[in-house]
Formats: sequence, structure tokens, C-alpha cells
Amino acid sequence: MIHVRTKFDRPDPELVAAIGKFSSATIHEAQGRKGAISYKIKPIDNSMEFCGPAVTVQAQPGDNIMVQVGISYAQKGDVVIVTAGELAHSGGFGDVIATASHAKGLAAFVTDSGIRDSADIRKLGFPVFSGSISIEGTVKETLGPVNYPIAIGGQIVEPGDIIKGDADGVVVVKPEEAAEVARLCQEREDHEANIRAEHRKQERMLIEIHGLTEKLKAKGLIVEE
Repeated sequence: MIHVRTKFDRPDPELVAAIGKFSSATIHEAQGRKGAISYKIKPIDNSMEFCGPAVTVQAQPGDNIMVQVGISYAQKGDVVIVTAGELAHSGGFGDVIATASHAKGLAAFVTDSGIRDSADIRKLGFPVFSGSISIEGTVKETLGPVNYPIAIGGQIVEPGDIIKGDADGVVVVKPEEAAEVARLCQEREDHEANIRAEHRKQERMLIEIHGLTEKLKAKGLIVEE
């Protein structure tokens, strides 16, 4: 039997908002360089970004019936994230389904396979992150689970995980770690703001500001003056 779970623990919206303030790269670094979904999955427009709880969908390659099921049962603010075999020439999500997703108030659509109608989706402004763009359509035949753990882009994503995406890519944060990750993100941003201020002063070399001078010497780097 194939199951669709309509109920799962969604993270506190305040936690989602706290994570959403930061970039995907900052989150990835702050939580110990983990959670990064494959670099192949990128926004169809670099201005697109999102943050929300995951609704997970397992679809068959070249088949979008479960994409439509997942979107149907998702709630406002959710991120529908679909693994479909990384089939690059499969355009399983287009402007019609994007319009439905946007009207429903979903936060984003993410897939390791392809999408199409990219120009119309850009005009719509609905965040879509995909492994490819392809004009080839899909069938509607094979069932798959919704809101069960999925493997996508080198990560295991569970329903309710916090997903953040922006121009650099997509990262996963476990809800139970989100408060600490947000704190570490803020620490990192504050630290980097101080470093940028140091660079603007131009009083010290970059390698000095970054604390690399002694490390470079220890590795045998010789600077002739």
C-alpha cells in the first residue's frame, strides 16, 4: 500500500522565520558544514529564495502524478520537495502547477529532476528550484509515498525539516537544531561583519585579518621581499 501522510509535526513558524533570515551558505557553515543539498539543484531565477517546512514526495522518474498529490495536500508556507530520480530531461512541473502552488501560498517547489515553462514561472515569481529545465513532459501513472523520509541531493529529508533555498542552493535544518543553528548563524554574521570592516580599513593584509600568516609559514610558504 502507498500512503500519504497528511499530518506531521511542523516546526514553530518563529523557528522557520529565524532560519529564513540567513543565507543557505551561512546556515550550512554554521551547522557544521552539513545539510547541503546537491549543487545541481538551483533556482530557475537567482532572485528566488524561500524558507519553510518540507512536504516530502517520492515520485517515479518521468511521472508527475505524485507531484500533484503532494501539492494537493501541502499547506500554506510548506515547501514541496520531490525526489524523482534526477531525470534531467523530465519536465514534471510547469506553469499550471506553479500557478496552483502560488495561489495556495506554498513557499517553494524543489525537485532533483526537471521543470519547464520556466519563463512563465519567473514572471509568476513562485520559487522553483530544480536539477534541470526541460521541455519534455511526464506521465501520470505510478504511486509513491508522501510525507515519508526521502533521499534527495545527498541528504535525507524528513517531513517537517526546515528547508532554506536561495541563489547559492538549498540546505536542510533539523527542527530540533534550528534554534541553536539560528544563534550560530547570527554569531557568524556578526563575525564576518567585523572582518569586512577590517578589510575596508586596509590596515592589514587579508591573510593577517584571516589569521593565516602563521599557518602559511608552518606549511613552508616563503615570501621574498
